[in-house]
Amino acid sequence: MSTPARARRPVVAVCGPRDPSPEVAAAAFTVGGLLIARGARLATGGLGGAMEAASRGARTAAAWVDGDVIGVLPGADASSANPFVDIAVPTGAGLGRNLVLVQMADAVIAIGGGAGTLSEIALAWQLHKRIVVLDLGEGWSSELGARALDGRRTDTLLRATTASEAAALALGR
Repeated sequence: MSTPARARRPVVAVCGPRDPSPEVAAAAFTVGGLLIARGARLATGGLGGAMEAASRGARTAAAWVDGDVIGVLPGADASSANPFVDIAVPTGAGLGRNLVLVQMADAVIAIGGGAGTLSEIALAWQLHKRIVVLDLGEGWSSELGARALDGRRTDTLLRATTASEAAALALGR
């Protein structure tokens, strides 16, 4: 008799700036914790800034278990991951790691961000991923709320104004 397969937990990528404002860092921390509390796994670019804040927030969730926080690194050295990453994925791909990060995610949440975050949003759009942009009044996540990037999809980016709303939209709840 075989054991029934468990449902795979959703993976949500959180993208944001390397040098976030205090508001963006606080939102990333809260989003990370909420995603774990709501049964998801967190994936980030694995380095500092908003990525570290989301990872740290995830690790504070009561539901966190080892393996819930995944860092997809641009370099080939796993030790470059922030200290809150459970699983480091050293790609050695530089900016190409953005494609790996977005491809492995079921949904993407963008918080603030510059060109790197914009590239992750664009990749997620092209890969038909659910995309949530948290509008805190700064970065690309605020510029692109509720817009379609082009005609290849019939939906729009999902605009959230709170961390709780962003996590709920990412998980379709």
